[in-house]
Amino acid sequence: MPPWAFGNEFSRGTDPEPVDTYRIRSSRSDRPRRSPWRVAAASWWSTVFARVGRTRWSSAFVPMWRSSGSERPWCSGDIGYGWVMPEADAAKSAIIDDIGAMADRLVDVSRSIHARPELNFEEHFAHDLLCDVLEAAGLPVTRHAYGVATAFEATAGTDGPEILVLLEYDALPGIGHGCGHNIIAAAGLGAGLATAKLATALGGRVRILGTPAEEGGGGKIYMARNGAFSSGDAAMMVHPADADLVRMHSIAIHTVDVEYSGRAAHAAAAPWEGRNALDAAVLGYMNVAALRQHIRPTERVHGIITDGGEKPNVVPRRAAANWYVRSDTIESLQPLKRRVLDCLEGATSACGCTMSAEWDDVAYADVRDNRAMVDSYVRNMTSIGREVVDPDVVGRRVMGSTDMGNVSYLLPSIHPMVKAAPDGTAIHTEDFARHAGSESGDAAVVAGATAMAMTVVDLWSDPALLAGVKREFAGVTSSVDVLGVTR
Repeated sequence: MPPWAFGNEFSRGTDPEPVDTYRIRSSRSDRPRRSPWRVAAASWWSTVFARVGRTRWSSAFVPMWRSSGSERPWCSGDIGYGWVMPEADAAKSAIIDDIGAMADRLVDVSRSIHARPELNFEEHFAHDLLCDVLEAAGLPVTRHAYGVATAFEATAGTDGPEILVLLEYDALPGIGHGCGHNIIAAAGLGAGLATAKLATALGGRVRILGTPAEEGGGGKIYMARNGAFSSGDAAMMVHPADADLVRMHSIAIHTVDVEYSGRAAHAAAAPWEGRNALDAAVLGYMNVAALRQHIRPTERVHGIITDGGEKPNVVPRRAAANWYVRSDTIESLQPLKRRVLDCLEGATSACGCTMSAEWDDVAYADVRDNRAMVDSYVRNMTSIGREVVDPDVVGRRVMGSTDMGNVSYLLPSIHPMVKAAPDGTAIHTEDFARHAGSESGDAAVVAGATAMAMTVVDLWSDPALLAGVKREFAGVTSSVDVLGVTR
């Protein structure tokens, strides 16, 4: 058995009965449908790819549509690229079978991480589990990579286009995997394992990056400061949602902690001696509320008062608040931050208090999805039977912020959404957390892994596509240092 074949149920010569929970459709019309995680059909491909690097592609790899004259189903002739070589066609067929064969193991990984939610920078169980699986597949793994204790990196291939597949695995306080990062981890794992076996034969390189602490911790930014994204031709990940979407409307965000200082006094005996820091915090909150009618529809400002004093009969000498400031881009975020601070500071003169503000060490940039890569991903997702829609067209926009945005300013990137829950199920909810650990979440793992792996193959095999990706990325610029502290 090759090292990437998981479990005895995938032994050669066995063919477990199909399960109808989820069926993944091949792009070849004459290919029978089969359940992806109960099939042992990958044994033939495993035998072939165990010899990758020692044999040339044979006629056995030529897909049936070539001999029949059928049109390539994933090619779109009007965009100037998408012509896939026979090696890529065979590789995509192999990916479908291979991920189908390993899907039980991928689902086990997803469910295990889901059952053990860990907050940002505390993802030790997920880190060790993912590294163990990658090492069992024979890949070199660097644990605790790029100066982050719960980050890791695995690699395959030696030269050619270098594609990064990113995994996330941190959870939310209180509701666990309400953002479905267990799905992101398992889908990235599957895509990485499937493409690792093809890298040498297709003349490419893949880096599988475990990126912790997306939920407010900025794990990718810290990794980037230590060189994680200093090389590479493209980066990708998928994120679960309630629909298969081309993109997430991801905007820039920076958080700030504000502290007001006043003077304590007895609230009944001598209130005139006090300077109420809580009043300053409340007035600052109201000032921001007034500001909201004068900001752009896609901008957001929201905050909470985190400290308002200790006892009602003592005029609070200290109050504190935490604010999130969001805007369309990392550049447009900067003037909005200044306006918010003006509102918060304006309250101090009315209350006779002072204020200090400390911005978080990391600011999340907006995601600049590479359209050429998106087109490739959509063709591949469609070829396996998933319908990917444009959220702006169908009114299904998912808005939020992610440190994948910073990566998208460093490398051509995509961040599509994969359906893991029923329509209308919002992320960051208990309902979504439940679906992330259910059969719909399992299906998202398999579909996301397959489409990403096929997209990696496109980038390796289609020089015109990769050139288009790089040409588009050349226009991604910012006057703001996306890795620095933007005060």
